Amino acid sequence: MSDCRIGVVGAGSWGTTLANMMAEKGLPVTLWAYEQELVASIATKRRNHLFLPDVELHQGIVCTGDLGQAVLGKRIVLWVTPVKAFRGLFAQGLPESSPGTIHVCASKGIENDTLETVSQVAAEVALGRELYFAVLSGPSFALDVARRMPTAVVIASQNQASAAVVQEVFATPCFRTYTSNDVVGVEIGGALKNVIAVASGIVEGLGMGHNTRAALITRGLAEMMRLGVFLNADPLTFSGLSGIGDLVLTCTSTQSRNYSVGLQIGKGKKLDDIMSHMNMVAEGVYTTRSAYALSRRHSIEMPIVAEIYQILFEGKPAGQAVKALMGRDLKKEILL
Repeated sequence: MSDCRIGVVGAGSWGTTLANMMAEKGLPVTLWAYEQELVASIATKRRNHLFLPDVELHQGIVCTGDLGQAVLGKRIVLWVTPVKAFRGLFAQGLPESSPGTIHVCASKGIENDTLETVSQVAAEVALGRELYFAVLSGPSFALDVARRMPTAVVIASQNQASAAVVQEVFATPCFRTYTSNDVVGVEIGGALKNVIAVASGIVEGLGMGHNTRAALITRGLAEMMRLGVFLNADPLTFSGLSGIGDLVLTCTSTQSRNYSVGLQIGKGKKLDDIMSHMNMVAEGVYTTRSAYALSRRHSIEMPIVAEIYQILFEGKPAGQAVKALMGRDLKKEILL
């Protein structure tokens, strides 16, 4: 395994953490960073001062601003970019990669313009080229992984041989990996939980209690399942790591950027002001647009997503949104 060369595209906190984890296993890792100051900082100080300042990085990481260098000759290329940047970078990097390279995406979201998941975007970019693709998801705060806190994730691919390779390469004593063939279920779980995390932060900011949060998480899971099953996901996937596991994590901790955005909104701050002071992407804000558009396109009942959309983009007061959800017609509890 020591000759398994790894490329990581995206030097945010998660990409840097995964690169460092692989380097600690003795694997040669090339990490691509968009910011030239990060390339210099990691090379000279072994620190990602922008996104992971408290973690000293392994000497085995080579950081570069050249995307071709990051993907050329690699057995696995891990894509950890904002979802809105994935298409362009993947289109640029794919031709530089070897035919047998396994591409793994650890970003969580749905593209705004096309309403496609990252695996759908990758297949579209590949244009018939043989593509080995997987997604990595699950409850995994970067800092906890960097501090070697026990963590479990799932790797989903339609090619089980690819999933098995990634599973073995990424497994460590503190990072347990499972496999799945339900790519769309894992993607929808990873994307939609960020929207519900924004909602969870909002109810916390409004001063509501644990009952409210528990109800929100449960009914949010129902909406995730509803959309996922419509898109041919296995409903059981949502009871796993990329579903309820990641949902609980991001809905209950200020380590979650999405929860933190919601918390500030619940306290009365404006979205534009919040986003202007963030140096990392809160994917849940962008995914809210996509999820709302998908629900409208396919007439899928997703009332929490609809209310969060109105709060974020139409100026609806958060308290009114809660009242609207609580005042809906009474009905049987139906998850799908």
